Amino acid sequence: MNLNNSRTNALKEAGRVFLVGVASEDLRKAEARELLDELHGLARTLGLETVGEALIQLRDATPSFLVGTGKSEELAQAADEAGADTIIFDHVLSPVQQRNWEKLSSKKVYDRAELIIKIFASRALTREASLQVELAQLQYALPRLAHSYDDLMRQRGGRYGTKGSGEQKLELDRREIERRIHEIKDELEAVRKERSVQRRRRERAGVPRAAIVGYTNAGKSSLLNALTTASVNAENKLFATLDPTTRRLLFAQGQTLLLTDTVGFIRNLPHGLVEAFRSTLEEASQADLLIHVADASDARVDAHIATTLQVLSEIGASGIPRVLVLNKIDLTEQGVVEAFLMRYPGSVAVSAQTGQGLAGLVEAIQERLTSDMKTLTLRVPHADYSIASLVMREGTILRERHDDESTWLHCRIPARIEKRVQPYIVDTPAAGADIFSTKE
Repeated sequence: MNLNNSRTNALKEAGRVFLVGVASEDLRKAEARELLDELHGLARTLGLETVGEALIQLRDATPSFLVGTGKSEELAQAADEAGADTIIFDHVLSPVQQRNWEKLSSKKVYDRAELIIKIFASRALTREASLQVELAQLQYALPRLAHSYDDLMRQRGGRYGTKGSGEQKLELDRREIERRIHEIKDELEAVRKERSVQRRRRERAGVPRAAIVGYTNAGKSSLLNALTTASVNAENKLFATLDPTTRRLLFAQGQTLLLTDTVGFIRNLPHGLVEAFRSTLEEASQADLLIHVADASDARVDAHIATTLQVLSEIGASGIPRVLVLNKIDLTEQGVVEAFLMRYPGSVAVSAQTGQGLAGLVEAIQERLTSDMKTLTLRVPHADYSIASLVMREGTILRERHDDESTWLHCRIPARIEKRVQPYIVDTPAAGADIFSTKE
């Protein structure tokens, strides 16, 4: 069954689109304008040419077209005159509304949610991302199946009272989609279990983890590349990166941080995609630190920060320590940067492109990671030297001394490895101090 693929291909082939923004009592016209501008970027990301647009004020939503009959005919005519072959609404359309619009306009009609899903589908590279996108596509398509069989539903065959061929086809496809949804969920559950195993291994190793999060096109992949000399794809497009990439960041003192780039967030992200990408976003919800990247060159940066915080709350990551990073300061006036830093105390301004501010960001990351550290004195037998290596890698050594039997460490360690070193803690720090004060 390739029903969903046919709509994906149809949208890719639809080169000329007419965009419709919708303001309402709950959505101010200025914000609706911003969302419509963002819809332009989404269409451009998929390689579509916008030939016209309309921003309408919705007073009373109608079940048939969302807008009234007169306004719907006016919009259909405007799309016709613009030479568009597709209409895209920056508003959720019900299956009935979508079907009615396609009948009225004789064009393909999509909403924001379906457009975003198509972009994700065009950019998924790994098996996991492909499964997640397919799940979102099928969950979106399931209530819209009847819309795809209008012509078949009018056909009838066999004896009087039997089901039409369109209805039979609809039921077959519905069962097939439901079966495939169940199958994908099982496959993704297996992926989650494997991720959980990998995560436990990393936790046993004691290596801290940070996730780079933020609004789409804020420069997350560019920042990962700049910090770790990675070569992650970084384009000036929405959703340039879907698959999480993890690289090691080595600090000057020898400590290691696992840094993961994650999928970008966006306002009005389809709920199905948040659910479908939950296993990928677990990298953020399970991190020790979040590096929240914002785009200094975007006038809507405050709204984008709010959207990111909302999604982090939805995936259970709102309580994780964060460092807010203002990126792309090379494209921004100094006054804008200074105003941002005043609005968000403790944030860091950088340019992943030029390297400006990266040293300060690394310092901020280290400081945030060590904010919960405890100062301890440890006596580690030479036979357990792996514990000393762990402390040297993940903590800060203040003083160190060796004798015939042990390595003595006066150190600061993060809470995450405290249980690992518990058996080696010197009960009376004064005894450790005497060891360190003894002259060789």
